[in-house]
Amino acid sequence: MSAIALHDLQDFETPHFEIPQGPAVQGPRPRRRDHLRVVGAGERGVPSVGDTVPRRTAALGEAGPLTLTRRGRLAMTVTVATVLVLAVVAALGMLPATASAGHTITVQPGDTLSQIATSELPELPLDRAIVAIQVANDLNTLHVQAGSELEIPAP
Repeated sequence: MSAIALHDLQDFETPHFEIPQGPAVQGPRPRRRDHLRVVGAGERGVPSVGDTVPRRTAALGEAGPLTLTRRGRLAMTVTVATVLVLAVVAALGMLPATASAGHTITVQPGDTLSQIATSELPELPLDRAIVAIQVANDLNTLHVQAGSELEIPAP
């Protein structure tokens, strides 16, 4: 017999079990458990064995103080911890990125951005190398002036 069936058999208050006869057999019913019910302000104690109706001290509509259970405290702790972690992640996302491992060059007379991209970033395609240098130096054109310094990002 399974554990559930044994558990259900213990809920009956009859000393022996009989096989039901007929369609409308009225027999003892299992005792109802009050594990899910609203607990009022004055009934925080454990009910006695004979209690079947919960003791109520407050009238309907009156709100008493709430009691936070162990599960409620756990839920509040997890919620607060999640909010804190999300706040830290958001704050770290707003920080400026650290400088890349690139280097700086000075543009020589006659150099073009295409030539610099080809010589400094040979492992990237030419268009991506040009865009990487433009993004690293906030450039919006292909023209560079002699003597200006360009940051060459790491590939």
